[in-house]
Amino acid sequence: MDVIAFGVIADERPLLEEAFRGRHGVRCLEAFLHRDTAAAAAGFEIVSSSVNDTLGAEVLDALAAGGTRMITQRATGYNNIDLGRARELGLTVARVASYSPYAVAEFAWALALALNRGTVRAVGRTREFDFRLNGLMGWDFHGRTAGVLGTGRIGAAFSKIAHGFGMRLLGWDLAENPDCLSLGMAYAPKERLFAEADLVSLHVPLVPETHHLVDGAALALMKDDAILINTGRGGLIDASALVAALKRNRLAGVGLDVYEEEAGVFYVDHSMEVMTDDVLARLMTFRNVLVTSHQAYFTRDAVGQIIATTVRNVEDYMAGRTSENLLLPA
Repeated sequence: MDVIAFGVIADERPLLEEAFRGRHGVRCLEAFLHRDTAAAAAGFEIVSSSVNDTLGAEVLDALAAGGTRMITQRATGYNNIDLGRARELGLTVARVASYSPYAVAEFAWALALALNRGTVRAVGRTREFDFRLNGLMGWDFHGRTAGVLGTGRIGAAFSKIAHGFGMRLLGWDLAENPDCLSLGMAYAPKERLFAEADLVSLHVPLVPETHHLVDGAALALMKDDAILINTGRGGLIDASALVAALKRNRLAGVGLDVYEEEAGVFYVDHSMEVMTDDVLARLMTFRNVLVTSHQAYFTRDAVGQIIATTVRNVEDYMAGRTSENLLLPA
């Protein structure tokens, strides 16, 4: 059985090809899956998609017309897939239910530390042989409060690191995680968390209830010198409200590994083009904002687990087996 994989990053390709070698053929494309590229999947029963592919009704119709019967997404999130239309078409849809939580949690902390201590700005200066410390003063994380929205596997890993720094822990989630409680985490309404936390990190899934979880009202509650980190999904933050807050000199730092309108922007070289997304362009102008290109998951460990699960999803489909990764059975 041959598989076609869209949105394959250069570093990911050899790992993907090696994992499928001796099992199934795999055609790797750097191009993202959308209405203009869906025709490339004609004749492939199985399509592997990336988190920034667009699998709306039009694309799913084109895939089904070309013979595709199964989609296996190389990600945990699947808000880019129209599951309703996939169900109508009788498609099987699978994802990667879980992978190394440490990859994302550690990167969230990399952003937090870089923002707090002005690391990026400092390196930019020293490359120009400017060794002044002006404007680089941060604060100790020890003794401060970390607010963790979403205390599943990634949120718990983030919390363990915060505990190692000696931070007080506030959590918000539908259910309390015993692992977080054992660290001394106190669960609280999100309004209290926003108001008391010195560091706020987002680790909840993007569902209708969490869309724009961090909106103008939430930002108004936060401390002026708080740090906000998002390594979850871009839609968790109202980016326009965030720009407005930053223009009022609110927040000490913002680390964004994700952005609501990142599809078609992230993972692509736009350095020779004009950035037409005014909100993203404005965010990039603030010296206390770091934007990375949805790379928190991107470690050899995590990607290896994602690919291994993708291979298993293909083999489960062919054998008629179900698993925790299955979103839609045919």
